[in-house]
Amino acid sequence: MPINIPDHLPAGKLLEAENIFTMTRSRAIHQDIRPLKIVILNLMPKKIETEVQLMRLLSNSPLQIDITLIYTQTHEAKHTDSNYLQTFYQTFDEVKNQLFDGMIITGAPVETLNYEEITYWNELTEILEWTKTHVFSTLHICWGAQAGLWYHYHIPKNTLSQKCSGIFKHQILQTDLPLFRGFDAHFYAPHSRHTTVDEWAIINHPQLSLLSRSEEAGAHIISAENGRQIFVTGHSEYDALTLDQEYKRDLAAGLHPKIPENYYPDDNPSLTPRIHWRAHATLLFTNWLNYYVYQLTPYNNQDIPSAKKED
Repeated sequence: MPINIPDHLPAGKLLEAENIFTMTRSRAIHQDIRPLKIVILNLMPKKIETEVQLMRLLSNSPLQIDITLIYTQTHEAKHTDSNYLQTFYQTFDEVKNQLFDGMIITGAPVETLNYEEITYWNELTEILEWTKTHVFSTLHICWGAQAGLWYHYHIPKNTLSQKCSGIFKHQILQTDLPLFRGFDAHFYAPHSRHTTVDEWAIINHPQLSLLSRSEEAGAHIISAENGRQIFVTGHSEYDALTLDQEYKRDLAAGLHPKIPENYYPDDNPSLTPRIHWRAHATLLFTNWLNYYVYQLTPYNNQDIPSAKKED
């Protein structure tokens, strides 16, 4: 089944070229079924690139999904034309009275800043609070996971001595969960960040469960409230060349980046990177959609239960 995206969204043409099943909103309204309503808060500078990465993974499901894209109104996007945002995105104010089956909050290149220094932090905290009453399951990615863990559960982040960049081996700690159905005992996932969350604080928090981790990259997937909030510290959605582009960008900027680990053959940046995380990335998003959204959210989303934060 397809994902339902806005008419004429540029990402649609790229996905169609990859033989990804999508459906425009005008076509979908003629089908007498209820699609899952998924809202994506896209905080990444390259909006279209992130849209394609996420929608590629969301499309690998027998479910019809109605995608809504939103952005932060209190931050001026420097890498995305305002006309593009006005055409394909909505502000939080425009959607805050709606109910959604699922939500994805992306990463953002602001991790070295204190949360309160971020221009849209107040707006983001309003959105994070809103998810507890208007979204059934929220999937947080990378910095979005760090921000969510700090806001909801006061889990601090720590600055790393050098950037965590590469493809790392992960171990599943709770193998009986639906989120890991079809996974191998160990799997690989990309990471790209200058900070990390406090793993011991997660382990010792009574409302959090550490589901997977990496010896090199630390805590990876964390769950709260039986999957109502899921935090992924890595970037399973990344394309084959995303880390390559980041490395060469930082190299050109004179930042002397470390070569991403376990990424280039023989650690040679002139060689084409290997992709060996896509199957598990697809499973992660498919399992989240099926077992934590579709199987659990009420058919009438007016009946979504509130997930009030416990003090």
